[in-house]
Amino acid sequence: MSTAKSTLIRPPAVAKLFYSGDSLELASDVSRLLSQVNPQYLEPKALIVPHAGYIYSGKTAASGYKLLSNLKHKISKVVLLGPCHRVAVNGMALPDADYFATPLGDIPVNSESAALISNLSQVSISQHAHQDEHSLEVQLPFLQTQLVDFTLTPIVVGKCSSQLVAEVIEKLWGEEETLIVISSDLSHFLDYQSAIKIDKITTLAIEQLNGELISADMACGSTAIKGLLKVVKQKRMKIKKIAQCNSGDTAGDKNRVVGYASYAIY
Repeated sequence: MSTAKSTLIRPPAVAKLFYSGDSLELASDVSRLLSQVNPQYLEPKALIVPHAGYIYSGKTAASGYKLLSNLKHKISKVVLLGPCHRVAVNGMALPDADYFATPLGDIPVNSESAALISNLSQVSISQHAHQDEHSLEVQLPFLQTQLVDFTLTPIVVGKCSSQLVAEVIEKLWGEEETLIVISSDLSHFLDYQSAIKIDKITTLAIEQLNGELISADMACGSTAIKGLLKVVKQKRMKIKKIAQCNSGDTAGDKNRVVGYASYAIY
């Protein structure tokens, strides 16, 4: 006698911490952040966006997600990569989950996309790596607000070469239905002026598609960024900074700040 497989849902880990745990309040917060951003008229194939609490980096993230306003019905697949903050991972890890949940609802994990990369040596499956990780989760309410209906391929990036990340991104690149999102903050815990200087160097390297100049000290998602830049360079695409600030500009102390920026690839 066969038994039906139970549905596995990855519940929100940082609701009430990085963003509101109340669905109505969260929807209002995200809509307000998006409304504060002046629209720019380009249609991104990929985004690099920050992942701090919304009071710190929410408006900078919203500046990137605002670009999806005209793509609501075009994008049906999101490939989301971000760094591991709590668990050591060799290579890259998919979740053991069918859905990722937020207060705004459940997002189906794309099993077909996962199958495309699951045979690669750098890709494993780890519930543990995903269960408390915020770098992917904080992006989801923005995606749920800006897109009508989409599936998610969530990947945490650990100790891995940028070339191996590029291989995964290339396999999942897709056509206009697929959006690639890299989750990364910039410099961490420098004083305000030092952070501005370092983050300016990082932005210049990103804009020049020179990923090898970007270290983990300059961006916590540097490995994923460098992997994306390899693909972008090979495809001869363009990249543009959309917004940049640090926590000293928003809700933090200027003596010890974290840098944030959003970039669009098109």
